[in-house]
Amino acid sequence: MLKLNNINKYYNTGTVNEMCLFQDFNLSIEEGQFVSVIGSNGSGKTSMLNIICGSIPVDSGTICIGDENITHMPEYKRQRRIGRVYQNPAMGTCPHMTILENMALADNKGKVFNLRPGTNRKRIDFYRENLKSLGLGLEDKLHVKVGVLSGGQRQAMALLMSTMTPIEFLILDEHTAALDPKTAEVIMELTDQVVKEKKLTTIMVTHNLRYAVEYGNRLLMMHQGQAVMDEAGDKKAAVKIEDLLSRFNAISIECGN
Repeated sequence: MLKLNNINKYYNTGTVNEMCLFQDFNLSIEEGQFVSVIGSNGSGKTSMLNIICGSIPVDSGTICIGDENITHMPEYKRQRRIGRVYQNPAMGTCPHMTILENMALADNKGKVFNLRPGTNRKRIDFYRENLKSLGLGLEDKLHVKVGVLSGGQRQAMALLMSTMTPIEFLILDEHTAALDPKTAEVIMELTDQVVKEKKLTTIMVTHNLRYAVEYGNRLLMMHQGQAVMDEAGDKKAAVKIEDLLSRFNAISIECGN
């Protein structure tokens, strides 16, 4: 279980631009949940992911995985338990390295690097089989540099690489936003497949309301650093896109937009 307890986060503290993003924010995510997170720009979606991953610190409050308090744990240590796929396909892979080298790098996440070859030749068949599961033909391009691949191919690789080693949580930060509609559909289907096969607890931030409705078993809508909608199980399954649009419109009217 992941718990955010009484999280407070301010930006530009002590200046005229001081802004409170989270005030006594609480969130619990049960093991095995696939949570879709939606909300307008500035609602706190990505900042919440950054707080969970350790990319930004909190001013107060605690972050716990199970019984362990990870509030002050460095980001690189959290990455041993958390996999993350970013909006920009370039952020999850190394463009100047080959597919094989990228796979080897992901395979060694959290391990000690000594003076030894970066690629374990005995693992090549394992990498090939993993790439084959993507259905994109990448298993036959092991020595091609990742930088020449399409955005969809790189994002599929980033998804695969983030889940190669045993992790407890998968964080998806608008991971289809930079892709064309057809490719985005492929990546979402792969995402659903990976999450189900590996039984990963997943948090997915998305602006695509259809994806939020169709995927996952829990839905959060964020607004001004708070969850204004939180539906799970059968209630989440009953949510329709029209319901979300209606809620967005109501919030917009309340804000005077």
